[in-house]
Amino acid sequence: MTFWQNKRILVTGGAGFLGSFVGKKLLERGCKNIFVPRSKDYDLVQMEAVKRLYQDAKPDIVIHLASKVGGIGANHANPGKFFYNNLMMGVQMMEVGRQVGIEKFVALGTICAYPKFTPVPFKEEDLWNGYPEETNAPYGLAKKMLLVQAQAYRQQYGFNAIYLLPVNLYGPGDNFDPETSHVIPALIKKIVDAMGGKEVARQRIQELNKPNKLHKPDNPITVWGTGKATREFLYVEDAAEGILLATEKYNKPDPVNLGAGFEISIKDLVELIIKLAGFKGEIIWDTTKPDGQPRRMLDTSKAEKEFGFRAKTSFEEGLKKTIEWYRERK
Repeated sequence: MTFWQNKRILVTGGAGFLGSFVGKKLLERGCKNIFVPRSKDYDLVQMEAVKRLYQDAKPDIVIHLASKVGGIGANHANPGKFFYNNLMMGVQMMEVGRQVGIEKFVALGTICAYPKFTPVPFKEEDLWNGYPEETNAPYGLAKKMLLVQAQAYRQQYGFNAIYLLPVNLYGPGDNFDPETSHVIPALIKKIVDAMGGKEVARQRIQELNKPNKLHKPDNPITVWGTGKATREFLYVEDAAEGILLATEKYNKPDPVNLGAGFEISIKDLVELIIKLAGFKGEIIWDTTKPDGQPRRMLDTSKAEKEFGFRAKTSFEEGLKKTIEWYRERK
């Protein structure tokens, strides 16, 4: 608690999915000076806007969460845009932070920065052993440059910048836009929408304990790929806790993974969401669409060793909360 007293914290992306949980946990820790810029007021791709932000916020610590990102489809359609926007936001935020002499800069990378064929579980030492998976390489490499910048600035200027590598996040408040969403919200939206309204869905869940109950089948849904690829997912509230623990306790140049330490195939993920939602319809696998990176799972031992972080939310519990959140707002 004493770490945050009297500190001014700037959280870029603080109004977004992950940022809202980071802000909540900052308040719980007694932080009274939190500045959350909005993109309509500060376009962080523009250097003048970045300088104005620092003048207005006067931060001691910057937690840089802002990014332009999407799922496989969005990455494929916008590789240049995602590369440029993410690179310029991060590089300029860190450079001006160095110029004004902030205490600490916390940079968020991405699991997309890892090579396409990284041995599982992904260890931080593997980060440079190959090229990222092609569909998200421009985004992953743009975020990876923040690690290069952080280490270079620490070496030359003594600038305290750290770099965290979160795995795919999910939870209430996620992005459910089918054009830009990641796999879990995209699947939840497809499945819940195919079932109709939330009252229908609630009735279906109540019927799960009545196996002989007959009902009209739900509309079919289409899922990209073969279902063979594996992914790891971290509940957003756990990720926010990991970021703040690292901010408090970690001050080294080496990157650190933030994850839950498990992997699940997309096929098993679909079946689990179907079970939790009570969906009764056909699944169509569109194998003409890409799977993305074949496997993803992080080695999370460094985060536990360096700043005591371990994910607490079980995957099934987190999915239930996310499904219910979407149903209530559909």
